[in-house]
Amino acid sequence: MIFDGGGIAPNPTELPWFAIRVRPRYEKQVAQSIESKNIHTFLPLYAARHRWSDRTKEVHVPLFDGYVFCQLDPSDRMPVLVTPGVFQFVGIGKIPVPVEPSEIAALQSIVQFGSVVRPWPFLKDGERVRVDDGPLRNTEGILLRGADSDQVVVSVTLLQRSVAVKVDRAWITPIRSWMRKPADTETRWDEARVAAR
Repeated sequence: MIFDGGGIAPNPTELPWFAIRVRPRYEKQVAQSIESKNIHTFLPLYAARHRWSDRTKEVHVPLFDGYVFCQLDPSDRMPVLVTPGVFQFVGIGKIPVPVEPSEIAALQSIVQFGSVVRPWPFLKDGERVRVDDGPLRNTEGILLRGADSDQVVVSVTLLQRSVAVKVDRAWITPIRSWMRKPADTETRWDEARVAAR
């Protein structure tokens, strides 16, 4: 599930996405308040079962507790900062750092796909994979092999948080580091080989 309010939707290629640190358990209220200021927000949610003493209920909670994403010009961030429940933009000092566009796009694809999704610890090491088929085509992440199914973990590096989504084994292709070399790497390799002679 996704909370994606009715604010004016800017062209995604024009404005960067930023992560905002907000008061825990107030993510939905903060997102609604920011949307009321015509700023585009993204709050990815997942279904979780919560148990109380008298009942168990399925509720939708944020994938990244304490964070809301918004898309805006960083010089116009004051309306967001004065929103009740907002602590700060995630960044270096007081300078907000945008979230990688590919990471936001991957999260939006996962949420819109409607697959079973849940928070996952941030992973730095592991086999990188790409989903080559299905609704998550071209999404990259880290593979987790399970006994009954495979999952791809998609990470938001800036937040050091991740989410896991189930995928069909036939859709996954490993990404090898040697397959991702930029074109100029070949030239440097040739130069190093010539210099070694």
